[in-house]
Amino acid sequence: MARFELKLPKMGESVAEATITNWLKQVGDKIEADEAVLEIATDKVDSEVPSEVSGVLVEQLFGKDDLVQVGQTIAIIETESGSVSESVKQEIVAPVEVAAIEKSIEVAKETVSTPTNFSDSDKFFSPLVKNIAKEEGISIAELENISGSGKDGRITKEDILNYIKTRGDDSPKVVEAPKTTAQPQPIIHTPQPITQSLNGGDEIIEMDRMRKLISGYMVASVQTSAHVQSFIEVDVTNIVKWREKVKTAFEKREGEKLTYTPIFMEAVAKALKDFPMMNIAVDGDFIIKKKNINLGMAASLPNGNLIVPVIKNADQLNLVGMAKAVNDLGNRAKTGKLKPDDTQGGTYTVTNVGTFGSVFGTPIINQPQVGILALGAIRKVPAVIETPEGDFIGIRQKMFLSHSYDHRVVDGALGGSFVKRVAEYLEAFDVESDF
Repeated sequence: MARFELKLPKMGESVAEATITNWLKQVGDKIEADEAVLEIATDKVDSEVPSEVSGVLVEQLFGKDDLVQVGQTIAIIETESGSVSESVKQEIVAPVEVAAIEKSIEVAKETVSTPTNFSDSDKFFSPLVKNIAKEEGISIAELENISGSGKDGRITKEDILNYIKTRGDDSPKVVEAPKTTAQPQPIIHTPQPITQSLNGGDEIIEMDRMRKLISGYMVASVQTSAHVQSFIEVDVTNIVKWREKVKTAFEKREGEKLTYTPIFMEAVAKALKDFPMMNIAVDGDFIIKKKNINLGMAASLPNGNLIVPVIKNADQLNLVGMAKAVNDLGNRAKTGKLKPDDTQGGTYTVTNVGTFGSVFGTPIINQPQVGILALGAIRKVPAVIETPEGDFIGIRQKMFLSHSYDHRVVDGALGGSFVKRVAEYLEAFDVESDF
């Protein structure tokens, strides 16, 4: 028997710890390789931690609600073989494959001088898969590009052996694996709320964990920042017409739907470059001027709660890149596939209250940022149109932008000028441009 230490895996560059929310396996339970052992939670995303080996859970080193650091041992699993590496080797030497694998191993030994460091990848690979990859000289880049047929897209023994067989072909059939296969796999953990009826009338419902966190964040933000708002109305008629004209061609060429959100996000990123003192954070008596423009994008979860995934270096993306980023994060939020690192590092946040029909709103700042912009619903309204021949009334597509900002460090001139600049970029949108 050998004892395998199950450690809290790396969950992204910005995530150093997580809280244990639920043990899926108890002491004495049998565990298969890649099977989930426990559920954990960062401050934004819930995840499950799978076992890298098969065996029996013999020890839980932490309890529910305990805070654990990345790299700490959280459980002990007893395996049947003398060592994990030996068990991995025994799994791969099926009689039909022995000759082919042994031959490939000899070739790999001649061409590979240093072992591959799989810790450089955020994806989860079982010991069996890593062992085969090392012996075959498969790089991390190659391994990450193999299409996985296992649970949540994980690479199985059959996947990597099939890849080895086609590796020498002129056109190997390798499909890029979705980024959502990184380990651990985030899930939307929605425990059933505890409810209680009062004499058959009012009902008491306990908040779920995420709602409790959101509640705490909102109260803390209001108590921390002096919230003040500026509002501006924007004529987006040209944008509406342009999108209607190109959206079909855009989806056909790029494989992505073109919504209004990436157009608005692009304008916000440009305005933040013009007003870098809106792209700051407050730490006590100090102001931290952020180098990167990382836009948070409020998104709904399947259970009705909200989460804010982040578009990193948003100012470096063109409209196509922004659309891909917006759609990717939005889709992964809806399906519970966000990684913990996807919600870290935001420097400014945008929320679309127009999705729910709201004309405008007064959003609460996402700490430690100093501003958040709410996008109102686009509506057809009668408007005064100025022309050289005189003024007349016409139907225009308009919306409100609502800018909440921290009056401790952002005065009205800066807060108002920033949202005005966003409006100017939107109204000056080049309708003759391609995408």
